[in-house]
Order: sequence, then C-alpha cells, then structure tokens
Amino acid sequence: MRKALVVISALTLVAFALQFIFAAVGGFTKPAGDGAYALHSVNGMAVIPVLTLLTVLFAALAKAPGRLIGLAVLPVGLVVLQPLIAMLANGFADASGVSTPLGLTIGGLHALNGIIAVHVVVGVHRAARKLAGLVPAEAGVPAREVEPA
Repeated sequence: MRKALVVISALTLVAFALQFIFAAVGGFTKPAGDGAYALHSVNGMAVIPVLTLLTVLFAALAKAPGRLIGLAVLPVGLVVLQPLIAMLANGFADASGVSTPLGLTIGGLHALNGIIAVHVVVGVHRAARKLAGLVPAEAGVPAREVEPA
C-alpha cells in the first residue's frame, strides 16, 4: 500500500504540473473564446480533486504517520479554495465585465495558491517515497529504517 501511495502522489504531482500548462494554453489561445481554459477547468475541477482525495485515502491505508496524512489533506483544502478565489476575482469585474485592478490582484492569488499546492504535493510525494523505503540510505542506515518526515 505504501508503494501505491507513492504512485498516486506522483500522479497528483503530474496533474498539478499539467494544470500550469493548461493555464498557459488558455492564456495564449487567440482568440480567447469560452473554451480556452477547458483543459484547465476539467483537470482542476475533476482530475485533481479525485487524485488529492485518493492520496489522503492511500496515506491512511498505508498507515502513514499522522503528519503525512495531515500533509496529504492540505492540498484538498487548497483545491477547494481555487474556484472560490477565481469566483471572487471575477466578482470584481466592472459593470461591462472588464477586469479591475482589485479583481486581477485577487486573481493572482489563484496562481499563488496553485504554487503553494504544488509545493505541498511535492512534500507529500517525498514523504511517501521515504515511507516506502524508496530513498537512498542516510549515513549507513538502510533505507527501510529511515524515519518518515
């Protein structure tokens, strides 16, 4: 089950990396129609939430330390926060639907929250690899005896 945690946390990390690519696809699509961010939306609203929940489930099933399970839960909250930030940013458009400086500033928090989520997912993946004994031994201690982060 610990190796399954490593796999699911790696898949989650890949999904987060793709999310940034899909955001760039939307940002560089010309003309930017309603479907410009379709890949970003599907990945962010379906794939990433499922993978983050599976990561928490696999961490619990792998009998990971509480600290790792807690770290695995954190991206779930950050993922829930993402559309709320986007809606709030869009709510600050002017009457004609044009972005305002305040709305754009809030929209920047959407990107910042995504960056934070990626860093947490990297931490989960590293801790999962360590828990599964897939990291090099430290100071002559066999890898399976290294304490998880």
